[in-house]
Amino acid sequence: MHVAHLSLTDFRSYPAVELGLEPGVTAFVGPNGQGKTNLVEAIGYVATMTSHRVAADAPLVRAGADRAVVRASVVRDGRPTLVEIEITPGRANRARLNSSPLPRARDVLGSLRTVLFAPEDLALVKGDPDGRRRFLDDLLVLLAPRYAGVRADHDKVLRQRNTLLKRLGPRAHAPRDDEASTLDVWDSQLAALGAELLAARLFLVRRLAPHVAAAYTQVATGAAESGAAAVLGYRSSLGDDLGALVGTDASLPTRAELASAMLEAMGLLRQREIERGQSLVGPHRDDLVLDLGALPARGYASHGESWSLALALRLGSYELLRTEGSGDGEPVLVLDDVFAELDSGRRARLAALVGGAEQVLLTAAVPEDVPAELAGVRVEVRSGEVARA
Repeated sequence: MHVAHLSLTDFRSYPAVELGLEPGVTAFVGPNGQGKTNLVEAIGYVATMTSHRVAADAPLVRAGADRAVVRASVVRDGRPTLVEIEITPGRANRARLNSSPLPRARDVLGSLRTVLFAPEDLALVKGDPDGRRRFLDDLLVLLAPRYAGVRADHDKVLRQRNTLLKRLGPRAHAPRDDEASTLDVWDSQLAALGAELLAARLFLVRRLAPHVAAAYTQVATGAAESGAAAVLGYRSSLGDDLGALVGTDASLPTRAELASAMLEAMGLLRQREIERGQSLVGPHRDDLVLDLGALPARGYASHGESWSLALALRLGSYELLRTEGSGDGEPVLVLDDVFAELDSGRRARLAALVGGAEQVLLTAAVPEDVPAELAGVRVEVRSGEVARA
């Protein structure tokens, strides 16, 4: 799989750009602030319907424009597919596939798969749980696009249930029969959707863990790391025993079992949830656990170890998608301003690991930041102008 052409209209800093691409390595080189990251951000948006830089879509539209349009020609097994996404702040995005309108913009998911590593990924190791939850859910959607709908439905029900809890909170008493009945309905829906998402996450962590462990060993070799192995786990609001199962050969709980456990926990915590005005049970309260040996990476890992682990999460994701991606081929690998952040050892090891990918797109402020192992096509980016060197 590779992107053969990228077309942008009023996306970020670009009024218009047309860019032909090809398999192999392409490096976007130019001073900071010239628009390099905007190009790879657009490609990532086609794959995930989200930006790796901002949570909302409004910043993606060029100042003064009403909308932005991203078009990408994606080649898989020799067959091109044209993906078009129209981004309009305040309104639902629209999408076309081979010029045919789709009922929902998220129906384009699966047409392009990317794995993007950027300096912001250090927060996967050092930051808060919400970033790690988003990492898992984004990867789930890349593996099985239907989880975009599960995720959206879960978040919608969660918001509606929290609204009801906040409304009940100031009354400082148990809900009336009609209120309790309404809360029961939201409990049931949240448990069903939460169980589906949680079951998928648990299975994903089990599949991803060996790939991350192998990638960490490769990235960290020869560096100043302690030699401890990278270990993935899962911390669930339903109890640590559940999360510990991902690191064993034991059978994981079924969706029905998880839904039942969630309903039971909601019943036990109902009064506390009403008092606090928020839902205290479900995948929105969980965390991906990252350890180096017996110690948690967050708070104990050195800066170099944290970088290696962040790299390993993305490289492990790439390998999982490549080997277990239902025959969809290799994902496009995107490295956004990564090499400037790495010491020479990690830079060389990363270059050696990714050089054989079908398509690698990277950005760098200066040509010297591009490792010799990744010599390929160079595109100069200056003042919003894009030209092959």
